[in-house]
Amino acid sequence: MGGGGGTEAFPDLGRHCQNSDCNQLDFLPFNCDNCNKVFCLEHRSHKSHNCPKPDHNSRKVIVCETCSTAIETTGQDEKLLMEKHMSSGNCDPRNKKKPTCPVKRCKEILTFSNTSTCKTCQIKVCLKHRFPADHLCRDRQPPATVKASNGGRRWNEKFLIALGSRNGKDCGKNGSGSSGSPSNSNPSIKAC
Repeated sequence: MGGGGGTEAFPDLGRHCQNSDCNQLDFLPFNCDNCNKVFCLEHRSHKSHNCPKPDHNSRKVIVCETCSTAIETTGQDEKLLMEKHMSSGNCDPRNKKKPTCPVKRCKEILTFSNTSTCKTCQIKVCLKHRFPADHLCRDRQPPATVKASNGGRRWNEKFLIALGSRNGKDCGKNGSGSSGSPSNSNPSIKAC
């Protein structure tokens, strides 16, 4: 059988794999972009069907284990390129140092997928220390500053006063019935 396919009922359905050892009828065949032949799922890769023009468009990179340098190997022998790199003098094991999390006693290596940049202090840290409290962020306000800024009044009291004045009800008024400024003692606020 040739490259045609199908069944008696549907002669145009599917194609036969053009690998000489297979010839399987495949209803969802793959076209090789290099040799333009049709193959089944098992023989679709360039290696599996011994393509005469394998990977002419792809790029391949190997990483030196000594210095972590990436070396492109497109169409060349990997072992020869690695030997050439080792003898070139550019292979220096001191270049292998990878960035780590700057938090004290954290030895996590920062990679693309586990690195977070703090929006406040712009320091790159690991995911475990991504919150400002975990990496002692420099620009973080201490809790005493927040308490002093609201005049010592609790936030929910201020909210109820604002809500009551907005609705025109007595929600924000003090327990004494006066609508003026609260006295120095803690005001009792009636919820609606």
